[in-house]
Amino acid sequence: MRRQVDLQEAVNAVSDVVQNRPRPIRDFDQIHMKVGDMVMQSEIVADWADGKRLAFIGDGDAISVCTAYLRTREVLDFGPTRITVFDFDERTVQSVKRFADKERIEHLDAQLYNVLDPFPDTTQFDCFYTNPPWGASNQGESVNVFVDRGIEAIRGTGEGMIVIADDDNRDWPKIVLANVQRHANRQGFFVSRMQRKLHQYHLDDDPDLRSCNLFVTSLPENPALSVPSKPIAAERLTNFYGMAQPPKVRYVRERKKPDYGKAPDEEYFVEYLDGENP
Repeated sequence: MRRQVDLQEAVNAVSDVVQNRPRPIRDFDQIHMKVGDMVMQSEIVADWADGKRLAFIGDGDAISVCTAYLRTREVLDFGPTRITVFDFDERTVQSVKRFADKERIEHLDAQLYNVLDPFPDTTQFDCFYTNPPWGASNQGESVNVFVDRGIEAIRGTGEGMIVIADDDNRDWPKIVLANVQRHANRQGFFVSRMQRKLHQYHLDDDPDLRSCNLFVTSLPENPALSVPSKPIAAERLTNFYGMAQPPKVRYVRERKKPDYGKAPDEEYFVEYLDGENP
């Protein structure tokens, strides 16, 4: 029987992670989940992927780090045996690596990778997690691209958790959800569970928009993937990051090694008491 989670310890641990992660770039649909929801989501992920090898296909929120850190700090007594983050933002990749090194989290790692490129030939994972661009302007095709890479990570057999917009009062989230479910079914997966309207985000222009957890599981007869991974076809990239925003960037590079727990010098200046001000 799993012990009850100490909420204060969990929030404090997630706060450590939030201090470490880079700030979001809205041009690439990077929008951070609120901290309370991150605590809840990390416990959900840890429970779902307990004892398994978990691939994150992108992770600006740093749910991967939270999940690993809560287990390392013994806030949770369950979780994945291995977590690898695949992200095109070098700031994210390096922040994961630095945090894992600092906290001695041996089962957490990250790799620079763009979903437009063939998925790297790596050890098979048991499950994948993705919170991709939500595809409001392309009927969810952005989501499907990330889902396809997740399916490749698990070689066609296993489970996936897809974080996707969920709203009863708008049309586009319903269209996206339907298209993603159809796409997953064509790949030999069925929707095994759905947790609706679960998360909120630091989204200034749409603070009420929520997302759900959509769980997919491979069908028993699904064959293991044996064909090589291929680049994403150009026709799938229209409005990838929003209306008239196709992907043009291979990687976001880290300009310098920042300390994410402190404000950079470029962000502030001081006025001295003796009047000798810049």
